[in-house]
Amino acid sequence: MERTFAMVKPDGVQRGLIGAIIGRLERRGIKIAAMKLMQISPALAAEHYQEHSGKPFYEGLVDFITSGPVAAMVLEGDNVIALVRTMMGATDPQDAGMGTIRGDYGISIAKNIIHGSDSPLSANREIALFFSPGEILDCSRSIDRWIF
Repeated sequence: MERTFAMVKPDGVQRGLIGAIIGRLERRGIKIAAMKLMQISPALAAEHYQEHSGKPFYEGLVDFITSGPVAAMVLEGDNVIALVRTMMGATDPQDAGMGTIRGDYGISIAKNIIHGSDSPLSANREIALFFSPGEILDCSRSIDRWIF
């Protein structure tokens, strides 16, 4: 079973979309192994966005992600990284298809509602940044035998 990191960004939290997004993920059969509402510090934001350091949009990324609470999650499922990326849609909501999270709720590239890891390497790195091993549950649901 694969794990990924996902986060409802400050715009999604402020607009009251956490429940709608979690509902979509759960209806697709994705399991939530960990979740917390948190305020990202500038230091954590710098670690999270380290690959963008020095780029013209870096400061804006850090300012936005630290501007309000986020809902951070560890998600589990078969091929969950690719599945969540497909459900999120294109980074620019104008390019994201209707029915995707960003296509339905996103406003702009800067305010695109959700983040999801793009590879197993980034998933492992991001999960470790936001969650300690003890915060991630290893449990099964009664429906798992029907899904996995």
